[in-house]
Amino acid sequence: MKIKIIFTLIIVVISGLFISCQFFSKLVVVGAQTAGASGSVNQNTVNAISTSARAIGSAAEEITPEQEYYIGRAVAANILGTYKLWNGNPALTAYLNNICGAITINSPRPEIYSGYHVAILDSNEINAFATSGGHIFITRGLINSTKSEDALAGVIAHEVAHIQLMHGIKAIKNSRITQALLVTGTATVGAVTGMNVNQLTEVFNETVGEIVQTMVNSGYSQTQEYDADKKAMELMALAGYNPNGLITMLESLASVQTSGSGFGKTHPTPQRRISNAERTAANQSKNVTDTSSSRRARFTAATK
Repeated sequence: MKIKIIFTLIIVVISGLFISCQFFSKLVVVGAQTAGASGSVNQNTVNAISTSARAIGSAAEEITPEQEYYIGRAVAANILGTYKLWNGNPALTAYLNNICGAITINSPRPEIYSGYHVAILDSNEINAFATSGGHIFITRGLINSTKSEDALAGVIAHEVAHIQLMHGIKAIKNSRITQALLVTGTATVGAVTGMNVNQLTEVFNETVGEIVQTMVNSGYSQTQEYDADKKAMELMALAGYNPNGLITMLESLASVQTSGSGFGKTHPTPQRRISNAERTAANQSKNVTDTSSSRRARFTAATK
C-alpha cells in the first residue's frame, strides 16, 4: 500500500509538468504531507516527495528580467574565466557598441534590464558569445575577419537575436526542468537510502555550472542558429543595414573557419547557414536601400 501511494504521488508530480507546475507542486506537497500525517508513508518519504514537487514548480516559474540578467552575468563570468578582455582600442569598442545601439534601438526589444553591452575578447579565435543579460563578446579574430560595417553588424545582430529570442534562457529552463525530474527520481531513492533533503537540494543546485558549460561549449541547436540568422537580418533591415552583410560575413567565415574551434565548434557550417539565410535576405533586402558605401570610411578608420 505504501509503495502504491508513493508511486501515485510521483506520477501526479510528473503529470503536473504538463498542466500547471506551480499549482500541482503545491497540490502534491499538501498530498504528501497528508499521507505522512495519516501514517501511510514515513516522514523521510514525505520530505523527498515535497522536495521533488517544489523543484518542478521552481523549474517552471517565469524568469523575470532581473533573473535573466543575473543568469547572463554568471555566463559572462564563465566566458571571462576562459578569455581575457581586450582594451587595446577603446574607440573600436565604442564603435561596436554604437552599431549594437543602432540595431537594438530599432528592434522590437530595445531595452533589457541592464542594457546591451559589447566587449572585445583578446583572442585570434573566430568566435562570439551573447548572454541573456545583454553581454556580447566578440573576439579580435572575428573582427579581423570582417570586411565591412554591414558584415560586422551581421555578427552583432546575430548575437542580439539570440538574446531577444531568449535562446539562453530557454536552454536553462529546459535544463532546470530536466534536473527537477532528476531530483524527483533521486528523491524517491533518497527516501529509501536515507539521503536527506539538503543533499537532494545540492544535486539540483550544482547543475547550474553544468548548464553554463553546455551553453558555451555545445552551442545552440541548428534550428536556433538558423532562427538567429533570420532574426538578425530582420534587425539589420530595421536599422538600415544591408541584410546581405550577414551572408558576406558567413562567406568570409567559410574561407577561414575550422570545424573544431570557434564558430565551427558551436555553429552549423557557414555553407549551410548561407543556403538557409539567402531566402530571408532576398525578402528583407527589398525594403532596404544599400548605403553600405557611406559607412566604408568609418569602418576602415575603426578597424585599422
